[in-house]
Amino acid sequence: MEEIELYLEDAKEHMSKALNHVGHELTKIRAGKANPSMLDGIQVSYYGNPTPLNQVSSLTTPDARTIFIKPWEKSIIQEIEKAIRDANLGLNPQNDGQQVIVNIPMLTEERRKQLVKQVGQECEHGRVSVRNIRKDTNEHLKKIKGASEDDIKDAEATVQKLTDEFISKIDALMKKKEAEIMTV
Repeated sequence: MEEIELYLEDAKEHMSKALNHVGHELTKIRAGKANPSMLDGIQVSYYGNPTPLNQVSSLTTPDARTIFIKPWEKSIIQEIEKAIRDANLGLNPQNDGQQVIVNIPMLTEERRKQLVKQVGQECEHGRVSVRNIRKDTNEHLKKIKGASEDDIKDAEATVQKLTDEFISKIDALMKKKEAEIMTV
């Protein structure tokens, strides 16, 4: 039935978005290596407007422990430093008059464990989202007029397969990120 197919496609699309969101959130959790995406979400006051850092500067990583932030305009160097300090990432930016330099400190064992816990929480949010999508889709399937019980049961089984598939993908992301964090 066409209506069932639409709900299944919709569920798959929403689960895919949930997986992508988890992946994006995990890139923000630093694993001890410098990565420009660690600074995603930082807003810099640019002519009085909050603007994403990557829209007012270029970010590069010359080595595994350093991020260089070269602003398009030198006048906002202090704003960039302030925004990074205010973001509470445990980073201490400095500038050389041309660019902002962020040295990434080595992670302590305690900090690594905190980050692994944070990864677990992000992944659990993703799993909950996928399960909620399953629940909503199954509720919609049951309300379809004119669909046979067998069609609905088959569709629910398909939704469950999708749910299992996306939860295992989230678990794989979690294992990979935990290994990355715990590698010294």
